[in-house]
Parts: sequence; structure tokens; C-alpha cells
Amino acid sequence: MRSMSLLLLSGIMLAGLIQPARAQQPPASPGIYVVTYFEVDPATARKSEGLLRQFAAATRKEDGNGELTLLHEIGRPGRFAIVEAWRDKAALDAHGAAMKALGDKLQPVFASPFDARQFLPLAVAPAQASADIGRSVYVLTHADVFPAGKDEVAAMVKQLADDSRKDPGTQRFDAVVWDGHANHFHLIEAWSDRAARQAHALADHTRQFRAKLVPFEGALYDERLYEAIK
Repeated sequence: MRSMSLLLLSGIMLAGLIQPARAQQPPASPGIYVVTYFEVDPATARKSEGLLRQFAAATRKEDGNGELTLLHEIGRPGRFAIVEAWRDKAALDAHGAAMKALGDKLQPVFASPFDARQFLPLAVAPAQASADIGRSVYVLTHADVFPAGKDEVAAMVKQLADDSRKDPGTQRFDAVVWDGHANHFHLIEAWSDRAARQAHALADHTRQFRAKLVPFEGALYDERLYEAIK
């Protein structure tokens, strides 16, 4: 009987020492996106890029930051955009002081100050690796539709994102919706080069989406091309 008790005790102690391995939790997906547009004196574009690079390097180290992409509009040397992704609103709010400091530094050269919009994920997927990111073409598109059609358009946008990720040369195709304005959609795209982006624009699924969208549009389809600032 004593042998049996010792055996049971040993088994309990051993079980306490050997714990099942816990699965590693994946990092949380960004819960909020921000796209900030602004314009500076074109003559100061290079200096502005330097300030933006410093800002980006610091921001990427902040708690809760999931993305910081700097963009320079193609053909418009004074126009920039900043794409950010954050874990949650608390992380974004903590970043507010850094954003204000950047605005203060750029204030003397602003042609148009920061215009920042917060977005919630609608159809977001991990970006694909690029062999030559220097040739990548980024596209930011804003689609404003009548409120009555927002749900139908949301389904159309999701389908467009799914179809577009299968196009040759796609590196990223994300759809987000303006927080508090469910009838405003933003597309964030990246393509391997201009040829890939042009092929996508002429693809059947893109043409069909654009044709179906027209009756819902509350404003012109605003599509702008960018290059990344490294």
C-alpha cells in the first residue's frame, strides 16, 4: 500500500514538472489605420524626406505600431502621404505627440497641412515580398459612395481585393473604411512596377468593379500613384 502511495505521489510531482507546450500566440493584427496627406514647397521636398525618414525610424519602434510607410506622389514633388497601422486606438493616441512634433518641423514649408483620416480594416491581407521594391508603384484610392449603398459597395470592395491579390505583380491590396463614415472606402495598393499596375487597371474584374461602382458614387473616384521613400 505504501508503494502504491509513493508511486501515485511521484506521478503527481512528475506531471507538475512536465507542462504541455503552449502554442505561441501570433502578433495582433492592426486594429486601426491612418492615412495622412500633406503638401510642401516642392523646393524643400528633399529636406522634407529627411525629416520623414527620421520620423519613420522612431515610429517603427513604438509600442503597437504595425506599419509606417512613407509615400511621395509620382509627378507631384511636393505631395506626400503617410500610411500607418496601429494595434489599437490607445497606441495611436500615444503616438500623437510624435506626429505633432513632425508637423511643427514641417510647418515652415507646408503648402497644405496634415489631413489625417482614421480607418478600420475591411479586407486586409499580409503584404507579399518584393524582389525589387525600388520599382514598386503604390496606389491610394478614396471612394465616396451614397450612404444607402454602403453595404453593397463594401461587398464589391471585398471582392475586388480578393480578385486583385491574384493579379500578376500585386504586392499588396488592402481595403479599409473610414472610421465613423462607413460609406467612405480607401484602397491601399502596391505593385511590382507600372506595367503590373496598368495590367490590373485593365483587368476584367477591375473594369467590372468600376462600372458597378459608378451609380453609387457620391464624389469622383480619387486615385493617386506614389513611390515609397526608403
